[in-house]
Amino acid sequence: MSIASLTPTTRSVATQFDLSTGLAAGTASLRRPLSAMAGMYADAEAFAVAVAVEDVLSYEFYDMGVPSLETEIAYGTSVTYPGRVGDEYFMTKGHFHTRLEAAEIYLCLSGEGLMLMESPEGDVQVEEFRAGRSVYVPGRYAHRSINTSATEPLITFFAFPGDAGHDYGTIETKGFRKIVVERDGVPTLQDNPRWQS
Repeated sequence: MSIASLTPTTRSVATQFDLSTGLAAGTASLRRPLSAMAGMYADAEAFAVAVAVEDVLSYEFYDMGVPSLETEIAYGTSVTYPGRVGDEYFMTKGHFHTRLEAAEIYLCLSGEGLMLMESPEGDVQVEEFRAGRSVYVPGRYAHRSINTSATEPLITFFAFPGDAGHDYGTIETKGFRKIVVERDGVPTLQDNPRWQS
């Protein structure tokens, strides 16, 4: 890695986000179709059927490309679309930070949903998203956004230290200990069957 690649940002940067869609004009998002979520949902059969019917866009987000330094702040928006796989709502993959102690903050711009968080030791926390509500994700917690609306996207703005990094692999291996499913029209936390095997 060259010294130049570690140089902090020396110029201001302005990004125009559309507050109704969460999208940034002129900037490409990282898009996750439902097929990219293989192994994330507890009901593998329902997942296969859903992808076969239509491989819809389940979520997208922006990586604004700041230097990977503790002194920088990575930021962007995340848009999780409405939908379900079996009884589970559409959600993001979720991740730990590579620098485990790095925290993150989310501000819900619109929609409704949940932030599911879990420490390596197994402490599980859940916070509600609704427009104007922020959720602080403490260091050491994996986190996943879940859209509980049947019709509206869940749009959040996020920020975290530039050197935090992303560890998706740990979640891809076994998932979270808990999942959120719909029971009688209500989001309900239950044990993830993948952790029972």
